[in-house]
Amino acid sequence: MSTIFDQATKDRRPRHPEKAHRPETPLARKPEWIRVKAPGGRGYAKTRDIVREHRLNTVCEEAGCPNIGECWERAHATMMIMGETCTRACAFCNVRTGLPAPLDSDEPENVARAVEKLGLKHVVITSVDRDDLDDGGAAHFAATVRAVRKRSPATTIELLTPDFLRKELAIETVMRAPPDVLNHNLETVPRLYLSVRPGARYYASLRLLERVKEIDRGAFTKSGLMVGLGESREEVMQVMDDLRAAKVDFLTIGQYLQPSRKHAPVARFWSPDEFAALAAIARAKGFLMASASPLTRSSYHAGEDFVQLRAARESSRR
Repeated sequence: MSTIFDQATKDRRPRHPEKAHRPETPLARKPEWIRVKAPGGRGYAKTRDIVREHRLNTVCEEAGCPNIGECWERAHATMMIMGETCTRACAFCNVRTGLPAPLDSDEPENVARAVEKLGLKHVVITSVDRDDLDDGGAAHFAATVRAVRKRSPATTIELLTPDFLRKELAIETVMRAPPDVLNHNLETVPRLYLSVRPGARYYASLRLLERVKEIDRGAFTKSGLMVGLGESREEVMQVMDDLRAAKVDFLTIGQYLQPSRKHAPVARFWSPDEFAALAAIARAKGFLMASASPLTRSSYHAGEDFVQLRAARESSRR
């Protein structure tokens, strides 16, 4: 039996204590179309140093994103606020689980300073789930948006939020900030929620996205899916329909990659042609934008995508 520790910090506490007694599953060999360069380079090192200087966490590191080398070389880091420990235990996720530390009141300003120093035109800010907080961390999100706006008024801000399950008026607090894009990932098809995303509820996540549009009809909304967990093509298309019913503007779809033998296994690898077909179907269903490829992730090329998203809306109104 293997136990997963945090090698980056040499922390000998189990990173995923809830997975300690799960049976191990083999790590599937990745196909040739899933290949990335090892992180390195001057730009990567500069981004890493700025993140460390401001005592920040990034989902790029915590979730083991395969695109970290490419993104950090271009100074594109996705800030992960409210600590590095999540109160959920999703079967796909590599972020540490357990009891989180109290919120850092300096964090919004530290994020703002890092965004300014990196010179970001567009920043993605996400978080761990904080079910231990009365508002799920909504006020902390809002404070971070306001701090970034103060230091970098020209920077557009994309929030990738948790579901704020049973946190009344949380999304209203976030939207008062307000962000330029509100992203919340459905992650998988409803049939797989109990095994893959047991702490969440599919229709609660959909309702969150729908509520954003009720608060601000002009807001951009975005959601993401992973494939390769055992879903069918027809189930993915039904999720597309559900998202369009909630008026979601932008859909991202990427390949699930198993972080360890204790995580959910990869059922299969979808081919690049299958991803291209999913993107075409999504656009035909009415999404302003759709990005689908084996290495697509929520914040991958987010800045360039936001420019295109805004242009797509303007074009649709002519």
